[in-house]
Order: sequence, then structure tokens, then C-alpha cells
Amino acid sequence: MTKPVAVTEQTFEQEVLKADLPVLVDFWAEWCGPCRLIAPIVEELAGEYAGRLKVVKVDVDDNQHLAMRYSIMSIPTLGVFKGGQMVERIVGYMPKPELKRRIEGALRTKVG
Repeated sequence: MTKPVAVTEQTFEQEVLKADLPVLVDFWAEWCGPCRLIAPIVEELAGEYAGRLKVVKVDVDDNQHLAMRYSIMSIPTLGVFKGGQMVERIVGYMPKPELKRRIEGALRTKVG
């Protein structure tokens, strides 16, 4: 099973902005209850979308510059990146079917 990859400020550009596949970025923190609730869903999505979508996690406490750069005001925030741009922003916990609907829409979004 494919697992989400931990990404830092040092690896974000290579892992997310320059990725060949669209990327789902989970902005989270250890102390965040809703983040812990959505984490197993994000892991399932990593497996289900393997080959179509890369899934990574960014700890906002350890990577505050990334959180500021993308205006992450509340967590969890999930962002779908395509071609180096965030094309979808999902804020807060939501059930897996709704998350999949939003991700599918983002995957269909044309960039550039």
C-alpha cells in the first residue's frame, strides 16, 4: 500500500511543485484532532489513487513558511496541486466520499 510521504520546506518544490503527477498535500499538525481523524482516509486515498495522484503530508508546526506561503489558516487543509499550482483547497474534516468527489474534480481541472 502506498503511504503519504512527509514533505518539508526543503523538499516541497521537488516533491510537489515539480511532481509529474498531481499531488494531494495534507497540511496537518500532531496536536490537531480533526487531522488525526482524516489521516486514515488520506492514507486510504494514497493507495486508491496510486499512479494517478501523489499524496504527501506537511506538518505545519515544522514547516511554518509553507503554511504561510499557502495561507493555511486552519487545519486540516488539503490542497491538490497540478503543474505547480494549488487547484483545489479542502478545509476541515469531511467524509471520504466527499473528499473523493473534490479530488476527482481537481484531477479534471486543466492547468496553464
